[in-house]
Amino acid sequence: MLKQEDNEKITRSGPGTPLGNLLRSYWQPVALVSEMPGERPVKAVRIMSEDLVLFKKREGWGLISRFCAHRGVDLSYGRLEEDGIRCLYHGWLYDGQGRCVEQPAEPDHSQFLGKIRISNYPCVEKNGLIFAYMGAGDPPPFPHYDCFVAPDEYTFAFKGLWECNWLQGLEGGIDPSHVSFLHRFIQEDPRDMYGQQFAEEVEGTGKKLSMLVGESYRPDIEVESAEHGLRVYALRQLTEDIKHVRVTNLLFPNAFVVPFGNTKVFTQWHVPIDDENHYWFMIWYDFAEVTDKDTLLQQRLEGVSLPDYRPLRNRSNNWGFDPQEQKELTYTGMGLDINVHDQWAVESMGAIQDRTVERLGISDRAVTANRRMLLRAIDSFAAGGQTPSHPVSEEEAARLTGPIAMDTIAANDAWQERWVQREQERRDASPWAGPRESVQESVDA
Repeated sequence: MLKQEDNEKITRSGPGTPLGNLLRSYWQPVALVSEMPGERPVKAVRIMSEDLVLFKKREGWGLISRFCAHRGVDLSYGRLEEDGIRCLYHGWLYDGQGRCVEQPAEPDHSQFLGKIRISNYPCVEKNGLIFAYMGAGDPPPFPHYDCFVAPDEYTFAFKGLWECNWLQGLEGGIDPSHVSFLHRFIQEDPRDMYGQQFAEEVEGTGKKLSMLVGESYRPDIEVESAEHGLRVYALRQLTEDIKHVRVTNLLFPNAFVVPFGNTKVFTQWHVPIDDENHYWFMIWYDFAEVTDKDTLLQQRLEGVSLPDYRPLRNRSNNWGFDPQEQKELTYTGMGLDINVHDQWAVESMGAIQDRTVERLGISDRAVTANRRMLLRAIDSFAAGGQTPSHPVSEEEAARLTGPIAMDTIAANDAWQERWVQREQERRDASPWAGPRESVQESVDA
């Protein structure tokens, strides 16, 4: 359990809060490129309790305060001009740096516009996501993570709205033991979807891996520190001789990296809208095959309402809960999309989980390790110290690679070597990721 003041510290992200200051010092995704209207690429966004407007410039993107400094009018309805947004009320024009560059109703000799500047944040587009730096000083360089260096044609980006605090969503992603229950199927998994996890049959068992993972509900969980945050191992004994090895990662401060099938991985950020709602943003990348973006987008859009990307299964309809389905097909009774299962788990805790009354066990090692790291980082950042995975030079950014996320099966006494070997093989065979430096050297670093 946490003290109330610590729970407040790691959940409150508004302007001026200790957590908010820390999160703002990292690049954060604020929108999908695909959600920006083609005919008028302007969109109101709310991030960490700040209301902003995102718009397309001649080169790149602008992100400024949503409200005109003159009389507070909503700039998201403004006229998109060549390199700025013009307020509909009195014609004040703002550029991408938040500077007021025209005030048509003021006298020609007026210098008033030189005194006006609203909030503005630099933006960078990466593989279908638009990232913003909302902190003080110059932005840090982007790490060389796989999700950023993968060629665009091997990636896919999406997002979703979850109606709860950001940390609940993040902690669900770094909790390996829940897979055996929350995503279990009573009968054989009937899905036939792109990227389906655990679909292969394990030799000598007559069962698919999904069934064996459900039966092996007491994984050994190991957590180790890494330059990017945390590396998490979940080891499940499938038979007397073999283990299932699953390697996932916390990408500090608010993302995780998870394998999805043999060649696919996704990085997912959980970004506060405010303290009681957040968006998850995802870059999915494939080491072997070009992604079918149109098909993936259509599949994902079928499960959400636009323009807010709210799941169709949500609190208002009990996440689609069906007791007959729970009895006969899925452990949750909430459909075949495991993303909905995760959504239910973290939303059902309430808007902000009360961590003063929870009881954590051995299986929660990754969650407790992350909370300790997050609390230390908040205090360190407030004192002017260094924080994890925060490069200050291009050389440091180049060392932040991967991180490796892997599912494999290995003999009991060889699992530590096998997952590294399997990752090296995957990268060496990839048209974009390999061959590259030794995976073992990367792990050791």
